[in-house]
Amino acid sequence: MSNYSTNEFRSGLKVMLDGDPCSILDNELVKPGKGQAFNRVKLRNLRSGRVWDRTFKSGDKVGLPNLEFRSAQYLYSSPEAEGTVYNFMDTSSYEQFELREEDLDDQAQWLVDDLEVRAVIYNERIVCVELP
Repeated sequence: MSNYSTNEFRSGLKVMLDGDPCSILDNELVKPGKGQAFNRVKLRNLRSGRVWDRTFKSGDKVGLPNLEFRSAQYLYSSPEAEGTVYNFMDTSSYEQFELREEDLDDQAQWLVDDLEVRAVIYNERIVCVELP
């Protein structure tokens, strides 16, 4: 299995942490006057949507998740009792799928009709989309 070192961390990088695929939202390298440097990282769990902070010592390694990427197209959104649902279409198989507002985080504001996105798939399930 491939690994990423802390010096390779950047926003948008997908890593495997605690058995779940995660996306790095923010990475800050801290070099204290005394002691070892460390990375303060904000992560988002791609399966549950949970966001949390975690600290890694300089030189720590994390795994690379087994993700699949497919091209998709944004179609429309529809309001529901639990929140807004966003509908997409896989451009190769023409299958439609939907994601809830919490799955998209703050990306929902940038969706426009017929926008080409990249669907991120983990264990045969679409967990999120990446905007261009």
